[in-house]
Formats: sequence, C-alpha cells, structure tokens
Amino acid sequence: MAPWSDGQRDAPAVDRRAPRVLGRRRARAPKPTWRRLVGVALWTVVLICGAAYATSLAVPLWFQAHGQRLLIVTSGSMAPKFDAGDAVVLRAISDESDLKVGQVISFWPMGTTELVTHRIVALRKLPDLRQDEATGRMVRKLNAAGEPLTKSYVVTKGDANAEPDVNATPIGRIRGVQLAVHRGWGWVLQWAGSAQGRATMLVPPLVALATLELLAIGDARRARRASPVRTDHMDRRVDELLLD
Repeated sequence: MAPWSDGQRDAPAVDRRAPRVLGRRRARAPKPTWRRLVGVALWTVVLICGAAYATSLAVPLWFQAHGQRLLIVTSGSMAPKFDAGDAVVLRAISDESDLKVGQVISFWPMGTTELVTHRIVALRKLPDLRQDEATGRMVRKLNAAGEPLTKSYVVTKGDANAEPDVNATPIGRIRGVQLAVHRGWGWVLQWAGSAQGRATMLVPPLVALATLELLAIGDARRARRASPVRTDHMDRRVDELLLD
C-alpha cells in the first residue's frame, strides 16, 4: 500500500540547536627573552633555598635515625682536636663499661645544664654520700649488708687546658661519647636553626613563587591579546536540513 499523502510537499525541518564550533585553538605567543631569564632566575632561587632548608632538617634527622647526636662546639678548650664552630657526633653509652680513659665525652658538669666536651683522664669509684637528717652532715650510704656504697665518676680535662676540671662528673651526667668531628658544620647548623637562617631560606622562595604566579597571569593576558581565536575551516553552521 502506498503511503498516505495530501499531495503537498512537507515543510523543511530546521535545526534550532546552537552551532558547534570544532577545531578551536589558540596559538601560544612566544615569551620575550627577559621573561624567560626572569623565570629561570626565580626557579633557581626556589630550588636552591628549598634544597638548603630540606638539608638543614635532614642532616640532624639522619644522625638521630642512626642513634647519634650532633653537638655544636662553642669553645676552644679541646683545640686542636676540634674548635669552636665544629660539630661533634655523639653516641650514647649503654653501660659504664663503655667508658675508657682517653675518650672524648660530652657531659653536664655538676650544678649546671650547659654541655661540656672534654677528654676522660681518669675513672674513679668515689663514696656515695647522703645527708644525715640528725646532724646535717654528709655520710656514706650503706647497702643491706652494711658495706659502704660507691659511685662511678669520670675525671675530665680539656686538651687545651693546663689542669683537669675541678669536679668529677657522675656517670649519669654523661650524654655521649664522641665518634667523629665535622669541621665548620657547627656554625652552619647554628645559623640554619636560627630565626634569621629560617627566614633567609623560606622567604625568598615564597616571594619567587608568588612572582612566578603573577608573571603567568601576565603571560596569559598577553597571549589573549596577541593571538585571536582561529576557527577551523571545516566548522560550518547548518541552518536548515531539507528532507524529502
């Protein structure tokens, strides 16, 4: 059966959709020479300062991970073994037997919290004393068998000093035994840990990154002005679609 028709041609169908743009692209304008040089300089600041800050944090952590400590030398009492501005690597002692005459140790002298690094010149067993409550005098401590107790001390001396230290130091006030010396590390580590050092390593890269962001915004604006949008030649708009 033939399809029904009133004998009149159908009206053309019209596509009312918005035109679709194909192949749209924007050409990137080349950066001026001054812009490239400024970008290289700013990234150099970021990399150098960032590496310096990371190193200042990583070096002490590396020694701590290996059970060691870095001590900054602030006096010349152990010259020429090491001098002010050097850094000494310390290892904590686990037992009294780890100590020997001739070793260099860091300790807190009696009555102070300031660390001193000197050489052991003698090991001593001295009476362990206590204050008698009745008389106020210092008397020797006794064990359960009534025998006098002793306590281990070290006698120390700086290599550059003529005489040993005045007071002997109890074993419990020793922080560690010296393993190595790094010349000049102390001043660098001290500066890196100061407020001035932190500001020097952190402020310039932050300013550089902010400047790079502003330059990138300027580059985008220049690109929009210099390179108008080009439309692909194959992009056409279909206004009407004629159907038979």
